Formats: sequence, structure tokens, C-alpha cells
Amino acid sequence: MSMSTVEPGTRLANRFRLEDRVHESGGATLWKALDEILARPVAVHTFTPDFPRVQEVVTAARLASRLTDPRLTQVFDAADEDGTAYVVSEWVSGDSLLDLLESGPVEPERGAALVAEAAEALAHAYTAGLTHLHLTPGRLVWTSGGTVKLLGLAVDAAILDLSSEEPAREDAEGLGRLLYAVLTGHWPGDSDCGLPPAPLDDGKICTPRQVTAGVPGYLDAITCRALLQEPRRGQPPLTTPAAVAEALAEVPRPAPAPVTTAPPALNLRSEAPDGLGRSTMPPRVPSHLAHQMAMTSPPPLPPPRPQTGAASKVLLTVIVLLVMAAVGVGAWTVGKNLGNTPRGVAQSDSGASPSPSRKPVTVKPVSATGFDPLGTDRAEKPEIAPLAIDGKPSTDWHTDSYSTTDLGRLKDGVGLLLDMGEPIPVADVVVSLGNAGGATVQLKVGDAAELSSLKTVAEKKGASGSVTLTPEKATTGQYVLIWFTRLPPYNGQYRGTIYDVTVHSPGSA
Repeated sequence: MSMSTVEPGTRLANRFRLEDRVHESGGATLWKALDEILARPVAVHTFTPDFPRVQEVVTAARLASRLTDPRLTQVFDAADEDGTAYVVSEWVSGDSLLDLLESGPVEPERGAALVAEAAEALAHAYTAGLTHLHLTPGRLVWTSGGTVKLLGLAVDAAILDLSSEEPAREDAEGLGRLLYAVLTGHWPGDSDCGLPPAPLDDGKICTPRQVTAGVPGYLDAITCRALLQEPRRGQPPLTTPAAVAEALAEVPRPAPAPVTTAPPALNLRSEAPDGLGRSTMPPRVPSHLAHQMAMTSPPPLPPPRPQTGAASKVLLTVIVLLVMAAVGVGAWTVGKNLGNTPRGVAQSDSGASPSPSRKPVTVKPVSATGFDPLGTDRAEKPEIAPLAIDGKPSTDWHTDSYSTTDLGRLKDGVGLLLDMGEPIPVADVVVSLGNAGGATVQLKVGDAAELSSLKTVAEKKGASGSVTLTPEKATTGQYVLIWFTRLPPYNGQYRGTIYDVTVHSPGSA
């Protein structure tokens, strides 16, 4: 059978039936298929007749099949016979790192734990002489079973024709990229992997702590040692997957399954299986849980004592009389209260409606740029300015670093300029600054992106943290400028930082 005739329904090795075409590129096609003998889904790569590296792919797959680390994709079969070439491997269900990062960076130590698992698995592969060379967020998966899985060992590199004179260092840098991605939500590589590119500072990739607040210092250092191949905290660069794994060895690992503190509910009915492979027979309770349930459950109530005939009748008569008395007293009390209710109270409660208040409306800027009209290039970190309006308090725009709080006496100020798209009335602007005090911040508004056209409408001195800049009188303009005239201290120098900006316009009554 020629690979040119491969289509859904094709059976390979009289066992693997191709079902859905998942991806196709460069003569290689990935399928979701069914292993008809074991009745399980599998992943199958097929190749066109002119694919140039069939032998390399099959050889790599056969070498990878010898590994037993459960964190690596298991290869079941690989063949190149009678014009038919294919690789059959484990079908992995779950969320890739790219999926997990859709809503921003994950919790630092949880993300680092995923990368630590991948590093350990890759270190194991290196003992067998295998490399990866294609570590991207799409190849690291948190499976539906609650485990970590690294896809594409050796096979990806063979399919994509990737090679390296220093494969260990290349994979260590790849692990550094994955760690950077989980800590920041950005990708520090040249390829487009579906994440926004890592921001730059003077042409160099920003460290994770520069991009995201709250990144532990030791994880920031490990990332730089692997990704940038730089010594940090007196420790050398990490040049192998084993070195990365050792550096991350103390990171708490993710639990393989969600943990619940409630004891399992008991099903006391004995029934047949429900057809989904889950038995509905009563589960066996572990002895320690049974003891805990016995200790925490309230003791059973004793059965009610039977009443004799005469006593029962007397007791029943007393209960009826007490109930009738209680009803009578309750009715008299309700009537008295209703009679004393002032006229108009009910009508006032139901008919009154609060007067509408004017609530400010958030207006999202069209764009943002670093504004330095007094500098030689008239810009100040423009490449990271959008991070101040992305709605993520963990990302920031910042100025250059200066030798003194008054910008080295080089200029009167620098700032972040927002283009609102059209003139709008400005009620106030909320700015999230760094925690270091000492900044002087002005709010300027105008209809042109020129310093002379932007009028100062509010100012805060000694500012830090969340600052609200409110114009003293009605202000309208298309451009909103947050303007630093004095900078707070930063790492022995002075730098202004803005994590987030929210512009409010007066709402309608």
C-alpha cells in the first residue's frame, strides 16, 4: 500500500485504523487512530512517498520505544515496509502547557514542578543517548489522569530535521524556555509557539521577575541559568537536562489526582456495572477511614420508649392544648402589630426607588507607548508599553534606569502615553505603580501627542502602589499621559514602573 493512498479508514499492520487527521506538514501527517486489537486510541504518523527522512524517523522511534519512563510518550510500533512507513505511539489526552497558559502564567511552583518532571524524564532519555531538541509548550502535557507527559522525544527532531552540536545544552535551554513560559506567560524563543514573545530590556530578554510580580527569586535564577546560560547567585549555568532537574529537585511536585478530605460516600446497593467501566458495587472502605468515620460520626439515637395506653392519652391531650394556646397567642400578637403599623409605611417601602447614581465607565485605550519627547529617540521602552494596558497586574512598563531621582538631570520627565482613539471626558485615572515610594506623577490630557498640547490636570507626590489621579475640573482629550517628573529607587538607581492603568470616564445619570 502506498502512502499516497492513506485516508481515513485505512488500516495499518492489520490493526491500526486511521480515523481523524490531526495535523499535516512537510510530508508528515499525524492521525488519531484506533488499535482494533486492544480497543484503545493511538497516535499514528504517516509519511508521503517522497518524505526524505523516513529511515531516520523509524530509527528514532524504535530507540525511543526502549525507554520505560512513564513521563515520556510510549512508542508502540514503527515500520518502513513495502512502501509504507508509519510510527504508532501513545495517544495522550489532557491540557498542554499552551492550553494552561491561555489565561496567563500559572502558579510559579506548580508550573516549575511540571518542568521539573520533564527535566527528569529528559535526563533519563539522555542516559540512552536520546535528545529532544523541540521543547515547546505544546509538547508538555498535564494529562487527564493527573500526570506529566513529554511528547515527541527523538521523533520530533527526526521529522523536523533538527540537530545540534551541543544537544544537551540545547535541551537545557529548551527547559529554560518552558520554565520562563510557565512563570511569565511569554515565550523567549524565535519560533511562534502561540504565546506572546518575551519582552526585551535594552535588547535583552527580561528576566521572569521583571515580567511577572511574585516569581520566587530561586526560580528566576534557575531560569536564567538554563535559558540565558548565565551564572546566578554564585551558581554556574545549567548546561544539561540533568543539571536542570537537579536544580528543580526541591520544587514540590503536583499531586497525581485531586485530593478530597471528605470520606467516600457508601453505596449500599449491589448492582451490575454501569457500562462505563465503573462498578457501582459498594466500595471497600480503608480501615483508617472506617475508624475515622466511626470516631467522627454521632452515636445512634436510642429507639423511642413505647407509651402505655392511659399515659399516652394524657400526654396527647396536654400537647394539643399547648399547641392551641400557642396559636392563639401568636395570632393576637400579629394582629396587634398590624394594627400599630403607621400608615404609609408599606407604600413607602415598596414605592420608593433610589435615585440613579453616576458611576464612572472604564474606557480601554487603543494603544500605549513609552513617551520621551525630550530624548534623542523621543521614546521610552515603547516595546513593552502595551503590558501596562493588558489587564494583567503581573506585567509592566517601566522607564530606563537613571542615576538620580530627577532623571539624571537629563530631562524634565518621561511617561506612558495612552491613545484613547477619540476625545473622551476623563473622570480619573487609576495607576498601579511599584511599591517603592518617592515618585512624582502627573496626569496630562490633550488632543495631540505633543508635550505642548498636553495639560497637567492632576499630580501626586511621593506616590507608590495604587494611585488615583483625579482632574480638579472637567477634562476632555484623546491622549492621556502618565508623566514621571521624579523616579523611585530601583536596584541602586532610579526607575518608574507602571503595572496597570485604568481610565474612567463619567457615566450617564
